[in-house]
Amino acid sequence: MPLAPNRPTRPRQQPAHQEPARREPSLPARAAVLAAATMTIMAAAIIAPSLPAMREEFSGTPGADLLVRFALTITSLAIAVSAPASGLVADRVGRRPLLVGGLVLSAVSGTAGFLVTDLYVLLATRALLGVAVGGIMTAVGAMITDWFDGPRRATFLGAQQAFASLGGVVFLPLAGVLAAVDWRAPFWIYAVSAAVAVFAIAALRTEPPAGRPAAAPRRSPGPHRRTMTGRVLGVYALALVATLVFFMAPTQLPFLLSGHGSGPALTGAVIAGSTLTSALGALAFPALRRRLAPAAITALGVALLGAGWLLVGTAGAVGAVGPVALIAAGLLVSGAGVGITVPDLNLRLSELAHPERRGRVLSGLVTAVFLGQFLSPLIVQPLIRTTGLAAAFTWTGGALAAGAAVALIGTRAARRGRDHGASR
Repeated sequence: MPLAPNRPTRPRQQPAHQEPARREPSLPARAAVLAAATMTIMAAAIIAPSLPAMREEFSGTPGADLLVRFALTITSLAIAVSAPASGLVADRVGRRPLLVGGLVLSAVSGTAGFLVTDLYVLLATRALLGVAVGGIMTAVGAMITDWFDGPRRATFLGAQQAFASLGGVVFLPLAGVLAAVDWRAPFWIYAVSAAVAVFAIAALRTEPPAGRPAAAPRRSPGPHRRTMTGRVLGVYALALVATLVFFMAPTQLPFLLSGHGSGPALTGAVIAGSTLTSALGALAFPALRRRLAPAAITALGVALLGAGWLLVGTAGAVGAVGPVALIAAGLLVSGAGVGITVPDLNLRLSELAHPERRGRVLSGLVTAVFLGQFLSPLIVQPLIRTTGLAAAFTWTGGALAAGAAVALIGTRAARRGRDHGASR
C-alpha cells in the first residue's frame, strides 16, 4: 500500500480531561514491565508446536481433534472473560499487585501442563493461565499509560508490543526444539514468569501507586459521550477481527506445515518469524504515528496482515518457490501488520479513556484480542471444511486486504468532505 507523502502534521486533539502530574518511572521499573510483556501475547501459542503430537497422545478422547486445539485457545477465552475483572482490580486495588499476582499464577498454571495426564485437566490449567495473562496484560498497559503521555506514550506502547513479540521470537523456537524431544517439555517455559515476578516485586517497590487520580466531575451522557463510546467499541471490534484472523497462525499453520513435511522445530521457527517482524513493526509505530493519520496506520496494518495471508494461502500453488518458504514470507508480512496495529489501538484507547477508568477501558481491548483468539478455530473451521486449509488463508487474506482498502478510501472521502465544508 503506498504511503501518504510527507506533509506537515496537524496538531492532535488533546484529551478533554486533565491528568495528574507524572513521576518518571525508574529504569528497573520500566525493565520489569517490558519483561512482563514478553509473557503475554504469545503465551497461549507456546504449545503450538506440540499440537500434532498432543492430538496423537489424546486420540482416545472423544472429540480430541478439536479439544487439542482448545488447549491453546481456551487460554484466550479465559483471558477474554476475566480481563474486565482485571481492569476493575487495576483501578481499585492497583497495578502492581495485579501484575505480580498474574505472573505468579502464570508460572504455576503454565508449568502444571507438564504434569497432567488427562486432557480435561489440561484444559483447566490452560484456563487458569488465561486468568493470569489477562491480569498481566491489563496491568502492563495501565502502568505504561499512567507513566507517559504524548509521543513518549506512543514510543513506550510500541516498545511494549515489541517486547511482547520478542517473547515469541525467543520462546516459540525454543518450544519447537523442546517439543521435538517431548511434547510436554514446552510447558516448562512458563517458569520464566516466576523469575519475572521476583524482579517486578523488587523493581516496582518504590514506584508511586497508579490508577487513582482525582475524580473528575460527572458529566451527563450527551452526543460527545456517545461518540466516544462508539469509537471505543469500534476499536474493540477491529481488534477482535484482526486477532481472529492472525491467530490462524498458531492454530492452523502447524497442520498446514505438517502437510508440507515440516517438523515441530521448523514449525516453531516459522511462526516465531512473524513475531520478529511484529517487533519491528511495533518499533516503527512511533515514526508512523508522526507521519500518518491513525486511520491510515490502521488500514496499513490490516492490509499487511491480509497480504501475508494471501501469500500463505497460495504457497502450495507456486512451483518456482518452496511452499514452506512462501508460508514463512507470508508470516513475516502479516507479523509486521500486527506489530503496527496493536500499539495503534492501545494508543487510541488511552487517549479516549479518562485516567480513573483507563484500566477498565484497556481491559476491554484485552478481552477483544483474546476473544478473537478463542473464536478463531471455531469460526475458521467451517471455512476450512468448505474450502480446504490453504484456501481458508486465501479467503481471509483477501477479505482483510479489501476491507482495508475500502476503509481507507472511505476515510479519505470523509476527510475531503469535511475540508470542503470548512473552506466554505
